[in-house]
Amino acid sequence: MLFKNYDDLVLNGQSPELQQKRRDVLDMLSAAVDAVQPSRVVKEVFCDTQLVFASEAIDLSSFDHLYIVGFGKASVGMAQAVCDAVTVTKGVIITNDPSAIITNHSIEVIIGGHPLANEGSIRGAEKILDLLGKCSENDCVIVLISGGGSSLFCKPRVPLTDLQKTINLLLRCGVSIDELNTIRKHLSLVKGGQLVQYTKAVIISLIISDIVHDPITSIASGPTSPDPSTFSDAREILKRYKLWTNIPVAVRTSIIEGINGHISDTPKKNDPVFETVFNFIIADNERACQGAIDKAKELGYDAKLMTTSITGEARVIGKYLINGVMKSFLHRKTVVITSGETTVTVQGRGVGGRNQELVLSCMEEIAGDELVVASFATDGIDGNSNAAGAIADGFTLTRAREKKLNPSHFLKQNNSNGFFQVLNDTLLTGPTGTNVMDIQILIR
Repeated sequence: MLFKNYDDLVLNGQSPELQQKRRDVLDMLSAAVDAVQPSRVVKEVFCDTQLVFASEAIDLSSFDHLYIVGFGKASVGMAQAVCDAVTVTKGVIITNDPSAIITNHSIEVIIGGHPLANEGSIRGAEKILDLLGKCSENDCVIVLISGGGSSLFCKPRVPLTDLQKTINLLLRCGVSIDELNTIRKHLSLVKGGQLVQYTKAVIISLIISDIVHDPITSIASGPTSPDPSTFSDAREILKRYKLWTNIPVAVRTSIIEGINGHISDTPKKNDPVFETVFNFIIADNERACQGAIDKAKELGYDAKLMTTSITGEARVIGKYLINGVMKSFLHRKTVVITSGETTVTVQGRGVGGRNQELVLSCMEEIAGDELVVASFATDGIDGNSNAAGAIADGFTLTRAREKKLNPSHFLKQNNSNGFFQVLNDTLLTGPTGTNVMDIQILIR
């Protein structure tokens, strides 16, 4: 079972009807995660020794050796699926899951850092580069890319502590993932298409997307994709968020040297280095949402997918979804599903994340209604908490007031986890082994 506290979450409903709705929401979220499990989506693209996609098929038996490298929250499951499908000579995988195991002993597993890179991230990157450097033109490297790869796969131009400080500042000010990864690419020696410069082998990237609209250039900071961004873009972002004078001197110096042409920018679209590089998206949040929709219909609901590209401040989006979506509920037994990735501008010192904050922000809007709402991080990790998200219903505010909990106070402190922990309404899964952004489910 995906949710460790499944029974408690269901029993928190104050009526049989609310308990059933809570049960159904949890089952839909479980179906969404099942739909994007790495082993499932990777196996689907293999047919014997061929990788088969909608537009083409690649025969892997034509290469002298087949290697795999991977980084991200889904990398272990993806690597195991590849090893189950074809013979792999050697590989290196970087994950944030210390319990990760791959049955093929020729695959080395390295534990890196997330959301901030650490020494393990750098050690894993160096092992990957060493492996790539030994490959010939007749070899193929399958690169397994998923969300979290930006921090797990790291070879920085600047001291690690300076990189960590810069990324932490950006994470706290509500920067978008595209903006964040633009900075990462220009402080790196491997991101933004630079990885492909380290090998003569053919590269085939299998990508599980964790970014709205599936931009290959930004997922895990686009290590095998041409990069449209520049050092000037990086400086502009830092100035936009008023961080240019707050970042470490080494970071500022590196970006200025890039702008002045003393450091080569990331490789662009027409660079011949990409002639033997092939990138394929094999799963995204739309697939996860379809899994939830299929489960909703199985349970007898009229299911609607509103959008897969939710962005913006979590506390604003929460109220928007309730005020906008509730009007579309014309009858009972209706489910509305949305997906994407919101942001949180951190002003307090609490524990939480964008999903819990989104649900917390709409407590008053759903009070007294028959609505149940949940927001869930598909990787099982929401912000700096141990939860994956939260669930609430029209009776949650009453329960909170009985415990002297003021939602506005917890919002001000960015302490959404503290609020829902007291109510036992946090969604607890642990790492799910996949990552395709967040999913919101609303049921009436």
